Amino acid sequence: MNSSDPVIDAQLAVALDALLSEQSVTRAAARLHTSPAAMSRTLARLRRTLQDPLLVRAGQRMVPTPRAQALREEAAAVVRGLGALLSPGTAVDPATLRSTFTLQAADLVGAALAFGLLRLTRQEAPGISLRFRAEELEAGPALRDGRIDLEVGSIDHVDPETRVENLLTLRMVAAVRTGHPLTEQPLTPALLAAADHVAVSRRGRFTGPLDTALAAHDLRRRVTVVLPSHLAAMALAARSDVVCLVPAALPGAAGSPLTADATALGLHLLDIPLPLPPLTLGMAWHPRQDADGAHRWLRDAVRRTLHAPEGSTA
Repeated sequence: MNSSDPVIDAQLAVALDALLSEQSVTRAAARLHTSPAAMSRTLARLRRTLQDPLLVRAGQRMVPTPRAQALREEAAAVVRGLGALLSPGTAVDPATLRSTFTLQAADLVGAALAFGLLRLTRQEAPGISLRFRAEELEAGPALRDGRIDLEVGSIDHVDPETRVENLLTLRMVAAVRTGHPLTEQPLTPALLAAADHVAVSRRGRFTGPLDTALAAHDLRRRVTVVLPSHLAAMALAARSDVVCLVPAALPGAAGSPLTADATALGLHLLDIPLPLPPLTLGMAWHPRQDADGAHRWLRDAVRRTLHAPEGSTA
């Protein structure tokens, strides 16, 4: 700041508003919880700053000068603005929002979210648009620089500045077409290992937790194809004898929206008779958006979508 620039003192504006409203040093002091002597010193400072007496005595009371009368509404507006500026953010009306949000998610998660969020935006926030990106960006830096607003899925990066909220715990089940031989008898580790499999990996990996669990029984499966997309793997399983893995709700929990596409393809979901690690889905965002009303609505909408039972339209 240049040394010749005036120093802005918000407290002076607040004091000016109180003095012009009350037209009394004593009442203005009581309003601002200070002493009459301190308020008299502030009035003297305001008079020097504005080069106007502002309030002058007329008998037993003080009356405003023409300059003070002209400043009264402006001073009140400034104080109201300061109050709004320095108050905590208030809740927003979703119907008034006009925003575009970019979310990063795996295709299966994105498909479930897109359906649920589209329903919620139509009902509550029609001015919001959504853009989904595949898991192509390193989420930490992308959240930091604003290329994505929210990451949803298995959050495997640990950035101290990133906010992470776990949303859902799922298990993996085997998905096969109608009439598949595995549907004709109870599924065993040996039968599962003997079937052909499709694996899902963005990095082209053939193995995963299921292979580790099978190895504990001296079994090994045959992965005939690796695809980068869960939806593509499910479509292949619906038209062939390969087995694909699908995330599903834990036993006793409400059905997960992530199985909706498998159900739509007519796939049968079979419990895997092996101990597999659970899959935790969460969402991650940058802390600068913690208090943003529109982003808070988005996070709540994601919660509601992922916790909705499969096929729910409520």
